[in-house]
Amino acid sequence: MIASAPLSFHAGMADFDAAAWNALAGDYPFLRHEFLAALETSGCVTSATGWTPRHLLLGEMGHPLALAPLYEKSHSWGEFVFDFAWARAWEGRGLDYYPKLLLAIPFTPATGPRLLCAGADEPACSGQRLSALHALERDARRRGRSSVHALFIDEALLATAREAGWLLRRDCHFQWHNRAYRDFEDFLATFSADKRKKVRRERRRIAEQGITFHTRSGSQLDGPTLQRLHDLHAATFVRHGHLPYLNVRFFRQVATALGEAFVAVLAERAGELVAAAVYFRSSTTLYGRYWGAASDVHSLHFEACYYQGIEYCIRHGLQRFEPGTQGEHKLARGFEPVFTWSAHWLADPALRTAVARYLEREAAAVTEYADAAARHTPFRA
Repeated sequence: MIASAPLSFHAGMADFDAAAWNALAGDYPFLRHEFLAALETSGCVTSATGWTPRHLLLGEMGHPLALAPLYEKSHSWGEFVFDFAWARAWEGRGLDYYPKLLLAIPFTPATGPRLLCAGADEPACSGQRLSALHALERDARRRGRSSVHALFIDEALLATAREAGWLLRRDCHFQWHNRAYRDFEDFLATFSADKRKKVRRERRRIAEQGITFHTRSGSQLDGPTLQRLHDLHAATFVRHGHLPYLNVRFFRQVATALGEAFVAVLAERAGELVAAAVYFRSSTTLYGRYWGAASDVHSLHFEACYYQGIEYCIRHGLQRFEPGTQGEHKLARGFEPVFTWSAHWLADPALRTAVARYLEREAAAVTEYADAAARHTPFRA
C-alpha cells in the first residue's frame, strides 16, 4: 500500500485543506497550517527570499498518508544548522550546491515533527516516514539537487533517518524542565545560594526601573500593539547587524490565526511598550521565538525571555521551555543542555564520506561540550 501510494509536491500551503493538515499536525504550533501559510502569504517565505515551497504529500489530498513542509533553498540563511562549509566544498569541485532541499520550519530552531503521519500505529508511521525520505532522495536525484536536509527533527524521524542511512548531526541547546514547581520561588529554591541571589538581583533591577509585564495571547493583541512588537523585534535585529526575516504582516496574521498558541510578554514603563518577547506554545511546551527592546536595559532580556517564560510554564502547567538558540548564559538561569538533531542526505559519495568523518569529530566535541555544560547548572548538588 505504501509503495503504491501516490506522491506529489505542492507550491504552497494554499493547496492543502487546513483541517486535514492540522489533524496530523496536532498542537505543535510551527507545523500548524496557519503558521506555515502566514509565512507564505506575508511574503516572508517565497522564491524571492530564497525559500521556494515544495511541500510533500504522500497519498491522496483527501486521505494523506504523510505530509511535510519542504522548501527549495537558494542559500543557507535562516536555518540555524550551518552547512556553509559543505557548500564551499561542493562548489570547489565545480558543482552547484544550491538549490538544495530542506525539510524544516523556516526561521525556527525548535525541535518537533517534520514528517506528519496518518498511520494508526508506529509501525505504519515508520513505513510512511521511510517512504517519504526515499521519495525525497529520488526527487533530488531526478532534478540534480545536491542534498536534502531535515532540521530539528523529533525522535521518530531521527530513528527513520538512521534506518534510511542519512547522516545524523547533533547540536546542543539549552531547555528548561518543569519539575512540578509550585511557583518561581519554589523553582529558585533548587538553586545554590549564590546563584539564587544572582537571579533575584536581576529581577529586582527590572522592578527598580519601573518596568512591569503583561502577558497577552494573540487574540488579545490589537493592530498597533502588533506593529510595535514587530518594530521592536526588527530594530533589535538591525542593532545586531542582521536584517529581520519577518514582517509585520506575518505578525498580524499568525497572532490572529493561532490565538492562544501565540503568547506575547509586554514590558511597559510609564505606559510605554519598551520591550516584548513573543512565544508560541503547545499543550506541553513553550517556545521562545522573537524578542525586541527599544534600548539596552540591564537584565531586561533575561527577564522578558527567560524568567517570564518560566513563570508562564509554571502557571499553566507546561512541562518544557525551549528558549531558542545560543548561550551558556542560560545555564545560570536554570536551563539544561539537551541534544538537538538534524539528518542529511548528500548526493555526492565523496562529499558524503568527508562530511561523515567531520560529523563524527563534531559529535564527540558536542557531547564533551554538553557534559561540561551540565556541570555548570545552578542547582544544588
